[in-house]
Amino acid sequence: MTTIGIIGAGHIGSQLASKAVQLGYDVVISNSRGPESLAELAAELGPKARAATPAEAAAAGEFVVVTVPLKNIGDIPVEPLAGKIVVDTNNYYWERDGRIPALDNGEATTSGMLQEHLPASKVAKAFNHIMSTQIATDGTPAGTPDRRALATASDYPEAAELVERLYDEFGFDTVNIGPLSESWRVERDRPAYGARQNAAELEDNLARAPRTI
Repeated sequence: MTTIGIIGAGHIGSQLASKAVQLGYDVVISNSRGPESLAELAAELGPKARAATPAEAAAAGEFVVVTVPLKNIGDIPVEPLAGKIVVDTNNYYWERDGRIPALDNGEATTSGMLQEHLPASKVAKAFNHIMSTQIATDGTPAGTPDRRALATASDYPEAAELVERLYDEFGFDTVNIGPLSESWRVERDRPAYGARQNAAELEDNLARAPRTI
């Protein structure tokens, strides 16, 4: 079965790990404090999960989820992620991350910043506009009326396609925004952020998003 590396074991990382294990994935999860700090979480996740360092999680994953504060993306290991699809859940919280003028001025996107940090990887935005607690609870089978939809964006079609498959397994429809340069449409404080919406509603909210807040 596919192994998912997860860098970041906070609310989103732990929920993604839990759902992925339920779906049969092997998970290697990490954080900045070291694998010993994740012993309890790894035990809860069971035998299909293990704790590791970020570099080990990056190397082990057939694809890797990065879910760390934006201010810490410079710490993400570069070499072991070369050639891999990297799923980015990040949002810009200036209260936590400090002011970043390029984001404030609408000149950059959070996922674009990670792509710049990982030039040999294929970054796709995902799981950034849903509450972490809903990741494992809001999914429904394909074809369910009014099925919840989530957005993705990537400069690489194969990365967006992987997210679409993952979303479907987790129980969500997908709306592909296009390249990372458009991923701001689903970031914090825009209409699509945090809303429970089907695909048509998500498309409408994406279209209504203002470039700067």
